[in-house]
Amino acid sequence: METPKTPTPIEHRIREGLSRLDSVLRSEDWVRARAAGLNPTQHAILEYLAGRAEGAAVRDIAFQLGVSQPTATESIAALERKSLVVKHASNVDKRAVDVCLTEAGGAALVTGDPVPGVLEQAAGALSDSDKEHLLMTLVTMIKRLQDVGAIPIQRMCVSCRHFRPYAHANAAKPHHCAFVNAAFGQRDVRIECRDHSTADPSLQAATWGVFHNG
Repeated sequence: METPKTPTPIEHRIREGLSRLDSVLRSEDWVRARAAGLNPTQHAILEYLAGRAEGAAVRDIAFQLGVSQPTATESIAALERKSLVVKHASNVDKRAVDVCLTEAGGAALVTGDPVPGVLEQAAGALSDSDKEHLLMTLVTMIKRLQDVGAIPIQRMCVSCRHFRPYAHANAAKPHHCAFVNAAFGQRDVRIECRDHSTADPSLQAATWGVFHNG
C-alpha cells in the first residue's frame, strides 16, 4: 500500500480555505432546512433524491451524505412520517427497499430554497475566467475523490455516458451532450445533472483522459 504523503504547506492552506467555505455552506443549509421545517440531514436526503425517479437505497443515501446508515435510517423514517418520502421494493434486490421523493417532498425542497447565498454571491463577483477555472478545479478534485473511493460517483458530465468532450471545434462550446444533442462550454459542465447516466469504467477513463488533457 502506498504511504500517504505529508501535506505540503500550500495543500494545508487549501484545506483551511475549503474548511472556511464549508462553514458557510453548513450555515446556509441550516437556514434552508429550517425554512422547510427539516434538519440539514433530512433536507440533504430530499436533495439527493430529487430527480432520482427510481429512488435510492438507504446505504447509498448514507454513503452520499457521509453519515452512518442508522443516522440515515432515522432521518428517512422522520421524512416518511411527514409523507415527504416513500419506500418501495427495490428493482435490483427484492429483499431491499428504495426510498423515493414524494410530491410533498419536492414541494418542501422548493420551500427551503432561499435567494442565492453569500457563497454564490462571492462566486458571482469573480471574473468569467476565474469562475471557469474554479469549476474545473472542483470537477478535478471531485473526480480524484471518486477514484480513491472517498465519495460515490457523482452525477457529473465527466462520468456520464452522454458526455462527448471536445467534440466540436467551437472554442466557446467544445463539448457535446448526446442526451439533449447540444454543444456546450466549460462553464456549463455540470457537477449534478438529473439526466446523468453513469458510463462504464472504461468509458469514464477514456472520457476523462480527453477532457482533462483538453
